[in-house]
Amino acid sequence: MAATPVLTLRQVYRSYPAADGAVLPVLRGASGTLEAGRAVAVTGRSGSGKSTLLHLAAGIDRPSSGEVILAGRSLGALSDAERTRLRRDRVGLVFQFFHLLPHLSVEENVLVPALIAGDPARAAAGRAHELLARVGLAGRARDAVQKLSGGEMQRVALCRALLRRPLLLLADEPTGNLDEEGGQVVMELLLALAHQEGSAVLYVTHSRELAALADAAWVLHAGRLEGA
Repeated sequence: MAATPVLTLRQVYRSYPAADGAVLPVLRGASGTLEAGRAVAVTGRSGSGKSTLLHLAAGIDRPSSGEVILAGRSLGALSDAERTRLRRDRVGLVFQFFHLLPHLSVEENVLVPALIAGDPARAAAGRAHELLARVGLAGRARDAVQKLSGGEMQRVALCRALLRRPLLLLADEPTGNLDEEGGQVVMELLLALAHQEGSAVLYVTHSRELAALADAAWVLHAGRLEGA
């Protein structure tokens, strides 16, 4: 029997009200599936709906119609609180601008998801140290994050996203704030770690070179998802 996909999109539409009272369609019947251990890059022109797609996959937003299924659960059937818990327990998020907390150390930033979820402190700390070692930051655990380079900050953000072993890792332009060489290193590290963890990865990028690192590419064009 085939395993249940980590993420399934079924004829997903998303529209927003425009300033003049009209309706602005962003996604128009997007469909696709993503299995555990696979990585998919999402490309498309600015404004094509890439970030909207990630927000729907995470349960941050709801589709206007269609269905988003995460870890076997239809997000449209869940309450806001249930979607938040599912996202907390099953999804890791990586952003372009890191979103690290400047008053916390490197290790403390990685541990934030465990603190929010109420995970046992000792086990979470061990997991954080393991991840930091795997990204080459074992010796920086107690440093202030302001002392890190952009690439190092994104490695910390990656450790934070993977801390609770998510089924799905969502990354929105994770290298967009880095130079070309640093972005390549971070993207390769992100994909390697996620593969080792068995996480599915859905990431947005404008770079053809970085998109080519994925197992497959989905292209958003005029609100429609091609290649899924």
